[in-house]
Amino acid sequence: MSLKDSIRSTAGRTISLLILGAVLILVMLLSMQFGSVKIPTREIIQTLWERDDNNITFQILFNVRLPRVILGVLTGGCLAVAGTILQGVMRNPLAAPGIIGVSAGAGLAAIVVTLALPYFAHLMMPAAFCGALGTAILVYLLAWKKGASPVRLVLAGVAVSTMLSAMSSAIMLWNAERVAGILDFTVGSLSARSWRQFELAGPYIAFGLPFAFLLSGRLNILTLGDEIAIGLGLAVERTRFLLIAAAALLAASAVCIAGLLGFVGLIAPHIVRIILGSDNRFLLPASALFGAILVSGCDTLGRVLFDPSEIPVGIIMAMLGPPFFLYLLRKHSYEI
Repeated sequence: MSLKDSIRSTAGRTISLLILGAVLILVMLLSMQFGSVKIPTREIIQTLWERDDNNITFQILFNVRLPRVILGVLTGGCLAVAGTILQGVMRNPLAAPGIIGVSAGAGLAAIVVTLALPYFAHLMMPAAFCGALGTAILVYLLAWKKGASPVRLVLAGVAVSTMLSAMSSAIMLWNAERVAGILDFTVGSLSARSWRQFELAGPYIAFGLPFAFLLSGRLNILTLGDEIAIGLGLAVERTRFLLIAAAALLAASAVCIAGLLGFVGLIAPHIVRIILGSDNRFLLPASALFGAILVSGCDTLGRVLFDPSEIPVGIIMAMLGPPFFLYLLRKHSYEI
């Protein structure tokens, strides 16, 4: 048995998931070290274990760094799983929340609630979900012509995303006096994030991720094609809608936490798929772990590179994403 076959066996994939989990824990501990005060790993573990509210180190870790790290992990995991689902449902390797406009739809709804309807801030998450789901369905319908080709999906997504971004810009211009507080939202940032964002999006993520994992077997069948899926007894349209809804919920959760953070849902699934193959029962959780590592690692890099200044994680991802996107365009042959 070759090394590739060994890795893609059930045991190999399980071990890979455990390795990714261990790497994620290490990245989280590394991320909590850096800031205005550098804290050694041993002190981090000891301080969090003892939970002394009078300890200034505990206050820094628990109220500032820990929520940021956890939110980065959740954001990366949600975007990666959403991208994996969209690529499977649309059978398009270029599908990702940021590229086909799903994140832009969620972002527009979040900006409307934040700026135009500030008294309804508690509705940000439901509004973002509706925006993401509506955008995903719209792009799919616009790209459909005896099937939805990869090129039409991307072109429809870019067009819809541009239109939604223009609407978001107009709303920010009309509310210029309050726009300074959400500039990092349009870039994608974890700066100044706290337990409030966790309370806002946490319940939706706690439902969305397990729900997506439960649908992984159906996603495997759906990727075989509609005719085969119907022959195997799968309710294709209902399954497709449930999967798109799950992807929209996860993308909306990520947007409510970190803003318009792009390319995570494109990069993470592809890298994991190269290693573990296309079985979504393993691909979804592995992509979630890798996406979490990617966002948390890039956020840490953004804080360390020009310390004490900070580069938003969205800018780091924007530098990594386009070359990877162009690589995919060169690697695959697409027809309209």
